[in-house]
Formats: sequence, C-alpha cells, structure tokens
Amino acid sequence: MSTAEALAERGTAWLIKRLQQRVPYDAENPFLRGALAPVNVESTVTDLKVTGKIPKELNGLLARIGPNPLNVPNPASYHWFLGDGMVHGLRLRDGKAQWYRNRWVGVDGVNKALGRPKAPGSRRGAIEVVNTNIVGHAGRLWALVEAGALPVEMDGELNTVKHGLFDSSIRAAFSAHPHLDPDTGHLHAVCYDPLYQNRVQHVVIDPAGQVARQVNVPVSHGPMIHDCAITQSQVVILDLPVTFSVRSMLQGSGLPYAWNPKHEARVGLLPKQGGAEEVRWFSVDPCYVFHPCNAYDLPDGSAILDVVVHERMFDRSLHGPESQKVTFERWKLDNATRRVQRTVLSERGQEFPRFDERLTGKPYRYAYSAGIDIDNQQPQPLIRHDLQTGAVDFHHYGPSHATGEVVFVPRSAGSAENDGWLLSYVYDLARARSQVVIVNAGDLGGEPQAVIELGVRVPMGFHGNWIPD
Repeated sequence: MSTAEALAERGTAWLIKRLQQRVPYDAENPFLRGALAPVNVESTVTDLKVTGKIPKELNGLLARIGPNPLNVPNPASYHWFLGDGMVHGLRLRDGKAQWYRNRWVGVDGVNKALGRPKAPGSRRGAIEVVNTNIVGHAGRLWALVEAGALPVEMDGELNTVKHGLFDSSIRAAFSAHPHLDPDTGHLHAVCYDPLYQNRVQHVVIDPAGQVARQVNVPVSHGPMIHDCAITQSQVVILDLPVTFSVRSMLQGSGLPYAWNPKHEARVGLLPKQGGAEEVRWFSVDPCYVFHPCNAYDLPDGSAILDVVVHERMFDRSLHGPESQKVTFERWKLDNATRRVQRTVLSERGQEFPRFDERLTGKPYRYAYSAGIDIDNQQPQPLIRHDLQTGAVDFHHYGPSHATGEVVFVPRSAGSAENDGWLLSYVYDLARARSQVVIVNAGDLGGEPQAVIELGVRVPMGFHGNWIPD
C-alpha cells in the first residue's frame, strides 16, 4: 500500500468519526434490541443439553459470526454492518456436543478495550471491523469482511491468531463472500474498495492461501458488491444501484452507501482466466442482491443465476438494511439479448440462500433459505425450494423461534443432493436463548434430528459455515 493510500484511509476514518459525532443522540435503534442486541461477555459452555441424537458423522465446528459492538456511544449513529465482530462456535465430535464458545474478533480497538495485546499481521482499511463471514481455507479458520480490513485468522478455539490476506503479503480489500471452486480448490471473490470507485477486482486465492490472480474490472460510481457467484467457467459480477454516497456519510452514516437510481443495473460474466475486456454485461431492472444462491453455465453461452432480490436497498435507513419487497428469483443471463430474464420463484421474505456446495457452479435441485422480515422480529422457518418441481417446503422450529442462516452438510462425500443435515443457530424470541438445531434434510417436516441448548444468547447476525475436522 502506498503512502497516499494509507493517508487516504486515515483521513476517511477521521472524517467518518467526526461526522458521526455530530449526529444528535437517540437511544432508539432497531438493530440494538431484541434478538439483535449484543451480548457483553465471552462464554465457554461445556455442559450442553441435547434432545435427540447428534449424527456421529458430524465431526467439526459450526461457526458463525455477526456484529456485536463493545460500546455504542450514540445508537443514532450505529449501523448494523459496522458492529465489532464476534465469532460463535459449536464443536461436535462422535455424536456429542463438546463445547460452545463466543469470542470477539481481535482487531486493534477491541483488543485495546479488553486489555489484550495487538495481534500480529498487516492492517488496512478506514474501518477495522471484521464481522461478516467465517470460512475454512488452507487448513485454517478466517473471519472476513468486505471492502475494508484484511481477514483475521482464528484458531480452533476461536482466539485471534493474525491479520492478513490469508498467507499473502498483499494488502488489498477482500470480500466477505469468496466461493470455493470444488474442482480446483481455489477461492474466487469479487472485491470493491471505497478508495477506488472506478473499478472492482476479481481476486483468486489458491489452496495454499496465496493470491493467484487480481484482475481490475472498470465500473462507475463505486458500487457495493456484497457477494458474487461462480459457474464452472465464469465469475458473476453484480453491478447494481447501491453505490458510494457522500450524502450518507455527511448524514452521519458509518456505511457511506445508498440507493442510486442513476446507476445502471447490470450483471457481468467474466471468464475465470479472462481479462476485463472479456466481461459480457447483461442489463437488469433496478434492484439489489446481497446473496446469490448458485449459478451455472448453459450450452448456448447463457447462464442461470438464483438470487434473493430486494426491490430497493439503503434508501431510507441509516442504521441497516430495509426493503419494501423481497423475492427469490431465477435469473437467466440471456446471451442472445444481453438482458436478464427474471422469474419469481417465491414472494415470501427470505435471505441467506444456501445449497449443497459440492455442486457450486453446476446444475442443482435444492436451495435452502431462512425466512426473514427485516422490519419485524418474529418466528421464521427454514425454507427449501425444489428447483426442479417448484415445490416449496418448510421446517418450523417452534412458536417463538427464528432461524439464522442454514448450512447443508452432506451425509458423506458421495451422498446424493439433499441427503444430509441442515444446521443452524436458532433464536427463541420468548426466552432470549439460543439453540443449534440439526434437521434431517430428507425429513424436513419431521422432528429435528437433534436440538442443542446453548444456555446463552447468540444474537441474530450474518453468516457461518460448517468447518469439518
């Protein structure tokens, strides 16, 4: 990183802080109450009550992460996406729940507040928060965020090890949503950086944790690209009308991005080994996508992309996401017309779509998501879409229970799609307590395979994954 870049980052951080200090105090913020309220301690729980039977095949860590601010001086200036990161983990082994732990991600401000030494490694970004996803790669565990701080390595007990772009010495913005190519072991990501509003990058991390590829793709207005998708041959770039916003920053939002009706909505297909000049762009009606599910190539050069679609985003609230309408859709990126053909598969509010990731980039049948209502905290089910028949099935966790992101774990490496388990952290709104629930994917309407009572609250947050031993 050049001296000019470092100065720009420090200047941006200073300006954001000063602007937030000007926001009048208001104790009300919907992202700091109820199931979203932070916890104030790190816990280790080993005496876990289990109802049902934990499958002996599940040996590993169910990890998840979300915002959990240590201190909020003024709730009126707090944005949900910028709370200090906290990692949660449940370790399963030989049919037993060995422990649950939660630990703050050890960025400098958190470690200073907790009286801990600085973790080794490089730093970058105007905002040091790392709170959005946690993945396994190169044999280790990594906490991730987009467009700012570098990934943070965590050990097997969720303690911070180091900062860095995996094992590379490069200091560049990464993504919270890299996607593993199951055929090569490479991680593919589309990354943006508010300091460079005229380009995004396709970044590839090899199986050893080194940067294998960085390709700049020209864009306008500095779009916020939260996630991407890959097919067997291409990377999907979602260039949609949420862009860098000086107005939001001046209003005191720590997240300077907003709905921009002047920004052309489009989706790009970049060959995995291609240059920026090879991107094919497909126009789409204005909307916003945080999370694709999966994508795959079609023989005629078109592609299929399944996505959760928000009608608009970041056009009202300075505290977090809001949306008038959310749908689950199948998009065909039509090579003949260079337009996106949209088919609504479900009009039920939902987010965090997942699938059997052995089929990443390939045709697949089942998509799993979590019911969600951004404006209301209420019971929410697991949703399964049969993309072959159109059937939509549900698992309801209880009269006051809401599920977070659901992860599919296959029964074995060679088992069929949908033959396995669906694991998630579930929040009991009535008791303000959390569980991990294991559902047999082949018996969605039946009783859970197992329910593990954690005895603590795990705030509803962002993303997680199953990290096998």
